[in-house]
Amino acid sequence: MSSSSVLSEERGARGIPKAPFIQDVEKHIGGADAEVEGPLKAIQDAISKYRYMDSNLTQRRLGLEEKIPDIKKTLSMVEYLQERREGKSSQSEDDLEDDLEDEDSNSKPLKTTFELNDTLFAEAELEDTDTVYLWLGANVMLSYKLPAAIQLLRSKLEAAEANVASLTEDLEFLREQLTMMEVNMARVYNWDVKRRREHRTAEEQGGKSASEKEGG
Repeated sequence: MSSSSVLSEERGARGIPKAPFIQDVEKHIGGADAEVEGPLKAIQDAISKYRYMDSNLTQRRLGLEEKIPDIKKTLSMVEYLQERREGKSSQSEDDLEDDLEDEDSNSKPLKTTFELNDTLFAEAELEDTDTVYLWLGANVMLSYKLPAAIQLLRSKLEAAEANVASLTEDLEFLREQLTMMEVNMARVYNWDVKRRREHRTAEEQGGKSASEKEGG
């Protein structure tokens, strides 16, 4: 019996197979005298697949959760540069990093610090500009005009947050199925223990009856 035969053909919103509840263990394994090793192995294989999917989705969600703060920070900076360039007072200045220093005039270079590595920072002056360079991943950096950069970062932020929400739903559904398969394994195992006990009791009673007949 393969693990796929244990799982239901019904699937979740994003294709995760649903784990059915084994109501009738005897029928599931193929009869009162059927072996349980095959069904138990199939259930264990299904559990292993669910755990693998759980690990994979968890890693994907963690990766996105690590990226979202960086996207927000970058978006905040680009929006600040755009507002500064337009000569408007930024409503979100209080949320900027502490390393940004207030300037008396928008015409003066913006003094800031940037990270060289985990423990080393350097000072820099940013001239008025309408262009920023954004890392897109895989060692790729492209230049964007400020409005285009803001639009790109907002779309990336929305997509990342939507993906985190979807992954969270998938993980909740997946863990429900994993719990169901663990319950199924316990039910099959306990059913087999009970069957063996009943067989042993029947054999003992049969032996006693035979002894009594011989003694009589």
